[in-house]
Amino acid sequence: MSTPQLWLRCEKKEFEQRAALTPTTSKKLIDAGFEIYVERDEQRVFEDSEYEKVGCKLVENSGWTKAPKDMPIIGLKELPVSKDPLPHTHIQFAHCYKQQGGWAEVLMRFHEGNGTLYDLEFLQEENGRRVAAFGFHAGFAGAAVACLALATQVQSEDKERLQALQPYPNEGELVREVKNKFSKVEDKLGRPVRALVIGALGRCGRGAVDFLEKAGVKSENIHKWDMRETAKGDILSVDIFVNCIYLSTKIPHFVDHATLKAAGNNRNLRVIADVSCDTTNPNNPIPLYDINTTFDKPTVDVDTSSYGGPALSVCSIDHLPTLLPREASEAFSTDLLPSLLEFPNRQKARVWTEAEELFKKKKAEAVEATKGQTNGH
Repeated sequence: MSTPQLWLRCEKKEFEQRAALTPTTSKKLIDAGFEIYVERDEQRVFEDSEYEKVGCKLVENSGWTKAPKDMPIIGLKELPVSKDPLPHTHIQFAHCYKQQGGWAEVLMRFHEGNGTLYDLEFLQEENGRRVAAFGFHAGFAGAAVACLALATQVQSEDKERLQALQPYPNEGELVREVKNKFSKVEDKLGRPVRALVIGALGRCGRGAVDFLEKAGVKSENIHKWDMRETAKGDILSVDIFVNCIYLSTKIPHFVDHATLKAAGNNRNLRVIADVSCDTTNPNNPIPLYDINTTFDKPTVDVDTSSYGGPALSVCSIDHLPTLLPREASEAFSTDLLPSLLEFPNRQKARVWTEAEELFKKKKAEAVEATKGQTNGH
């Protein structure tokens, strides 16, 4: 049997420092008989030398297009937009199975190149739970950004907003910064900070609650709701609202312009961290904004000038775990490792066979949709 191989490509998304394979998990794969090729990358949180030290073979940045066709390519975020056919096997988040913008074009690249996509979002246990997800760190980081935004707004009496963010070297540094700022916030408010997490039972929600507790928000001031507990009025009584639900159907709005107007000056809510980021989804339960925010501009204002009450801003960054890239990568890659060890025998591994069947189904839908567009013209 030939030696199993994996090629770790660099990420092209701005500010993205995470990696699907870390030096730790790469070493475990190498110990199991794999050859691991790693593209040189100055943006990645892990140094090239960390990979080299554990036995990985360093290759040129963005060189995967020239890799042998039978070399599986692993990454995290979607590939740069292109029409070039994809002949390789790719393991990544592709964001094209729910008919997102440009979904058919992405899948047609695989169809035309005879390549295969194993979407990390759809590698699932038998109970439907993902084998690996960034949910916990997304919630953790989302709550952190909300806390930093609240501190900026309260301290400046709503004259300033949170400025550009940089990834933190570790969780301790992030928690320390927020704790330092929060003592001044509570002095200014004259009371403890109150927060609400919706979707508190999931990975993401647990991450948000964990950060809030570590940052010093008292447990009795953190309201933990599951989907069934959505009494709108209570949302406006907290300072921070962190949305961690997985939206699959239309649900009542959590907060909208009508509820803000009705509350007037009787509103404490100042910051919403929409970790779920269903920004363009017509069923978005927070229809107060229509853009994804970024690390260089973390929040967007909601126009409440005619309603009264304090300023209200929304954080809708769609790659929040990058705030803690090293820890988020280690957790994700460790969870993914057992499935990667099965990859050389994927024809016998349920996780991979089901993911391949789903890819074939979605690719067929893209072919049909593209055919329809051609016929329409």
